[in-house]
Amino acid sequence: MSSYLLSLAIWVPILGALAVFAVGNAHRLARWMALCVAILGFLVTLPLYLNFDVAEAGMQFVERRSWVPRFNIEYFLGVDGISVLFILLNSFITVLVVIAGWEVIKEKVAQYMGAFLIMSGLMNGIFSSLDAMLFYVFFEASLIPMYIIIGAWGGPNRVYAAFKFFLYTLLGSLLMLVALIWLFLSSGGSFNLLEWHQLRIEMTPQILLFLAFLAAFAVKVPMWPVHTWLPDAHVEAPTGGSVVLAAIMLKLGAYGFLRFSLPIAPDASQYLAPMMIALSLIAVIYIGFVALVQLDMKKLIAYSSISHMGFVTLGFFIFNQIGVEGALVQMISHGFISAAMFLCVGVMYDRVHSRQIADYGGVVHVMPRFAGFMVLFAMANAGLPATSGFVGEFMVILGAVKYNFWIGLLAATTLILGAAYTLWMIKRVMFGPLGNRHVAAMTDINGREFLFLATLALCVLAMGVYPFPFTEVMHASVDNLLKHVAVSKL
Repeated sequence: MSSYLLSLAIWVPILGALAVFAVGNAHRLARWMALCVAILGFLVTLPLYLNFDVAEAGMQFVERRSWVPRFNIEYFLGVDGISVLFILLNSFITVLVVIAGWEVIKEKVAQYMGAFLIMSGLMNGIFSSLDAMLFYVFFEASLIPMYIIIGAWGGPNRVYAAFKFFLYTLLGSLLMLVALIWLFLSSGGSFNLLEWHQLRIEMTPQILLFLAFLAAFAVKVPMWPVHTWLPDAHVEAPTGGSVVLAAIMLKLGAYGFLRFSLPIAPDASQYLAPMMIALSLIAVIYIGFVALVQLDMKKLIAYSSISHMGFVTLGFFIFNQIGVEGALVQMISHGFISAAMFLCVGVMYDRVHSRQIADYGGVVHVMPRFAGFMVLFAMANAGLPATSGFVGEFMVILGAVKYNFWIGLLAATTLILGAAYTLWMIKRVMFGPLGNRHVAAMTDINGREFLFLATLALCVLAMGVYPFPFTEVMHASVDNLLKHVAVSKL
């Protein structure tokens, strides 16, 4: 059965979504069906982790069948220590998103839940594809449900935000398609990623390939200066859309660097590393200052995400074990923390219908249980020790200092900036006297809200106190990747 686990992880949510669509306007039935499908989708991914051989650096749970024989395109799936954790994270977040939208979404419930289930399956496909064209199909298809979610259930400017999101990400991907076709022709007619990793490519084509992949993946991360679509998308997206966008979709670009850019163009990756490090530091520092002046809570958390993802790309391009593993830990941790922060904003928005910081104040007086969760997640976002937010940042800073002391010092400023913008927001929203009569009328979290916030709190604390189950899985694959990049192909 293990050989079909990846197909189950992809197709159970997608086929389940079609069943949810079929119930039409039976909202109660749609919710329960979506929850059952999401839980089943998560359960089928658990054996991937439980049966994973941590000593094996190569691909596991491999499935391989011919798909389009004329162009040698295959249905080729497999995971290593780098990708397996993201499949679990994606399926786990999908369950929480279904629960979070339970009472909030009152119109087109089946379509809303189904869109998230389809996106969950597509993103599992991205993380497990070992055929480049299969990867590209999943990569582009994942835009469609998110475009619909923002456009149909978003805020007043949802159409503008949805178009901006779609156009930015689609245009970046077109250059990647050109690179994939060039590699197909250069490899003698193969889209096999593992074969591409062994190609001997001259320096100039490597640089062009790296830049083509950068166009696609930098937009997805998003890196400065192609980040401007993200705050708009977050502000207009419904809470569930923001959660998936931050927790999973931002990881697709970073994952692409590890699966395409570094192994296919290793010499170009090292040659252009100073540029990537510079762009990453700009994201960490400059975007941190931008977050500091935001008046909208969602925008603040969106800019915070860009800053934290700058840490991820920095960790990748310092080419040492602790830096790359720290970046991967940061990606998983950011999935928990950003999801929790956006869900917290959603809880408040459902009561007051405002995301403006100025419209709150003294929330702790009327929502003490909620305030405890919000403060915990804010501390994790600021990198407090014993939370997951600290582990990844600390490892990347250690790796950066090992690479270059001054780069490590600049990267460490995120600990100050992160604390500044996060705690400044918490002070104004949570503490002080009651802000107004709308805040005074707020009620504390119900059982459903407590469930998803408590689950994420446990994840944040467990990963912060004992990150070994995460780092153990990725260690062999990261070591193998770094050895591959270190050995010049020229």
